[in-house]
Amino acid sequence: MSQRLSIPNARKKALTLHVGMLFFLAFPASTNYQLKDYGYGGGGVGNSTSTNYAIEGIIGEQNSTKLDGTTYGLGPGLQFTNQANVPPAPTFTNPSNYYNKLKVVLDTGSNPSDTLFALAVSTDSFASDTRYVQSDNTLGATLGIEDYQTYSAWGGASGTLIIGLAQATTYQIKAKAIQGKFTETGFGPTASATTVSPQLTFDIDVSASDTDTSPPYTTNFGNLVASTVTDSPEKIWIDFSTNGESGGRVYVYATNAGLASTRASYTISAVTGNLTSLSEGFGAQGSTATQSSGGPLSIATAYNLASNNVAVTDTTIREIFTSSGPTSGGRGSFLLKAKSSAVTPAASDYREVLTVVTSASF
Repeated sequence: MSQRLSIPNARKKALTLHVGMLFFLAFPASTNYQLKDYGYGGGGVGNSTSTNYAIEGIIGEQNSTKLDGTTYGLGPGLQFTNQANVPPAPTFTNPSNYYNKLKVVLDTGSNPSDTLFALAVSTDSFASDTRYVQSDNTLGATLGIEDYQTYSAWGGASGTLIIGLAQATTYQIKAKAIQGKFTETGFGPTASATTVSPQLTFDIDVSASDTDTSPPYTTNFGNLVASTVTDSPEKIWIDFSTNGESGGRVYVYATNAGLASTRASYTISAVTGNLTSLSEGFGAQGSTATQSSGGPLSIATAYNLASNNVAVTDTTIREIFTSSGPTSGGRGSFLLKAKSSAVTPAASDYREVLTVVTSASF
């Protein structure tokens, strides 16, 4: 006899299994570095060029972007390896109180001699003002291929002057390098220098020796002996300094065009010539001209005389000292000479008023 087992209210149950997978992602790292982003491909290098461009493509290299810090920049892969060395900050100075130019000496960053360098200049640390040094040493808004030059073309160890700058302004400068296709660097760190305002200093002294004196500026010939050339007992000294691009000039002119006497109603006229052979006359003769640097300061040709030769001092403004470039510590002097004749009226009020002026060429 067979029996059937029956289980009342039996329920069928289904069993569902959930299978989880756990992945770990690890970056290559050590106590000294961490490589944050990397990838690999099948490998390969290719480039494409035309008359206007050149492109290099690389497959299968680490693909991290460039890492930058306050004191370094680190780029991965062959692209960055190909690049020239980023130039350190140039040496940027104002060696002669320039008001319109500054001197730059490149640091090559140990790049080869055929490396080309470009220079960028700013007045606001490259926030909104960026200009580029052109091949003629002026500043321009764009950077052309002709503006990339070798270290030698930029003046080598002597450097070069960047011209056409604004006065009393601080400039920043930085450099980048290139040595063929796919090698151009970014700009390196900056240096700064400041132009000054245009300057001209001038002073006169009246003394027998090279001495600073104070007003009133006078010299007295004393008694003029007829037919005898008499030198003024003191010289007229000038101090002259300027940062003018083309130096400057010192001029002299006179009120009476000679030694004039109101009492005698007579003038010993200012002359150009040799007082030894002239019957009478009055004039000036350059004596000395020196400078600490620059210039040079020179006696103008008309007054660069010797013996008893003199040049005229009259109501015409005449150049007596000249300087062709910026001059520091310029110092010059000139002497007055006079001669009376046997028929020159005697009087105690013979006098002349000389005015000495200067100008600079900026």
